Amino acid sequence: MIINSNSIMESNTMIWFRKGLRIHDNPALDQARRGCKHLYPVFVLDPHYLDPDQTAFSPGSARSGLNRIQFLLESLRDLDASLRRLGSRLLLLRGEPAPVVCRLLKDWKIGKLCFEFDTEPYALARDKQVKDFSSKYGIEVHSPVSHTLFNPSDIIGKNGGRPPLTYQSFIALAGRPVDPLTTKYSLLPPIGETGDHELLSVPKIEDLGYGDISQEEFSSFHGGETEALNKLDQVLADKAWVVQFEKPKGDPSAFLKPATTVLSPYLKFGCLSSRYFYKRLNDIYTSVGKHTKPPVSLVGQLLWRDFFYTVAFVTPNFDRMKGNKICKQISWRENEDLFVAWRDGRTGFPWIDAIMIQLKKWGWIHHLARHSVACFLTRGDLFIHWEKGRDVFERLLIDSDWAVNNGNWLWLSCSSFFYQYFRIYSPISFGKKYDPNGNYIRHFLPVLKDFPKEYIYEPWTAPLSVQKKANCIIGRDYPKPVVNHEIASKECKKKMGEAIASPTSKIIPQDQKASSSSRKKQHHNDSHEIPFLKIKQRKNMK
Repeated sequence: MIINSNSIMESNTMIWFRKGLRIHDNPALDQARRGCKHLYPVFVLDPHYLDPDQTAFSPGSARSGLNRIQFLLESLRDLDASLRRLGSRLLLLRGEPAPVVCRLLKDWKIGKLCFEFDTEPYALARDKQVKDFSSKYGIEVHSPVSHTLFNPSDIIGKNGGRPPLTYQSFIALAGRPVDPLTTKYSLLPPIGETGDHELLSVPKIEDLGYGDISQEEFSSFHGGETEALNKLDQVLADKAWVVQFEKPKGDPSAFLKPATTVLSPYLKFGCLSSRYFYKRLNDIYTSVGKHTKPPVSLVGQLLWRDFFYTVAFVTPNFDRMKGNKICKQISWRENEDLFVAWRDGRTGFPWIDAIMIQLKKWGWIHHLARHSVACFLTRGDLFIHWEKGRDVFERLLIDSDWAVNNGNWLWLSCSSFFYQYFRIYSPISFGKKYDPNGNYIRHFLPVLKDFPKEYIYEPWTAPLSVQKKANCIIGRDYPKPVVNHEIASKECKKKMGEAIASPTSKIIPQDQKASSSSRKKQHHNDSHEIPFLKIKQRKNMK
């Protein structure tokens, strides 16, 4: 149904964009345009996320590297273009969001405020300020849930007020999400008077004060609803791939054509509705018939996302070890030199280093690559706190998502959800089974490009004559390994075993009733597969 939203005019309304940077399936926008005389679409550039931080290890703000900031700016430009086609535009301001929005509500005589519900702690505190102000001045507030498939509060309510702590128990409670909105708009209500407020154009990243970024390589993945919907159509065009999809399959070394959908950043910013994605997938399942099921199916990956959102919503200190009742208390090693070597791609293990270089340059890596470097940093080799790795991912990933990023680091470090600490990713053999020639390493670590393939994953084992011929002397042109993997992994297993067995580290999940068979299904049989919420891309089907 196509609606001309000017048909009913009564009051001034604000639609406050934060995430949910889209027109399709946007309940907040749909509620905002109803009974509306003037509609003010607002986005506030938040210094909390955008102000430059010269002390950070990479260019950008205190919270984000350049790639995710660029993705956000592209998403805002696309949203503004979409609004202009509907007779409106994006009203962009800069400052602390809550005070800015409250001032606009008063100055523009707003009678109704609509925004998408956000579960993150920072957002909840911010939104409470605005809700309290609105209540004081009699402003109607609508904050529908549309960033996730389900309302986390509904799932928790079904579970007696507690979050389900296993995927299978979450699935049993969740049911089927509501269908996305199908309303299409021909015209939105006009913008009213804006007074003397400074309204900005969407800035270029060069204008935000991050210093000389001329040599920075930006991600090839571009933000915006238009890009998201185009990518979704491309992915779902291959119905056979969709119905046969199983998460354990995928090549983490594929970089020219990534072996995933790369739709996660569009879900993170709300350029793509998860409900719309879910509906499109189920339409294909219905038309084709036989298809894979959660947890390994494409729908299963969307459900993993909601699972972490639900647990994070009501778990105090979810983003840290101390004070987190579902996180094992482990005495992680403090070694800044080892951490920096990992962060900067200088561990001496080419598979690990190539992944970290790709992360820094592109802002994205395959989910199995994330598994590899997370395991290496924590329980696999270095035994360094998962919070340190989490911070790096939070900064550099274009799809960094508070609930999902923290949930996955808890999982991969065996601090919560998953405790099979003895199953690790080898920094040598794991990558080799996908890319025996080492093309991925040669691309991201060109210093090693001339090594023979038998040495590309372990260049320190190459004779000096081979190193000289490859114009790369290990220990001079490329670092020696920071640890002996065989020894380090044994030490880590020993420490993890002691930590898991420690009475002070015991965790008793509140939904421990999940059967052993359910837990086996949850973890899957492949020892390398731990859900890291990256939705697989189609491969050429034969």
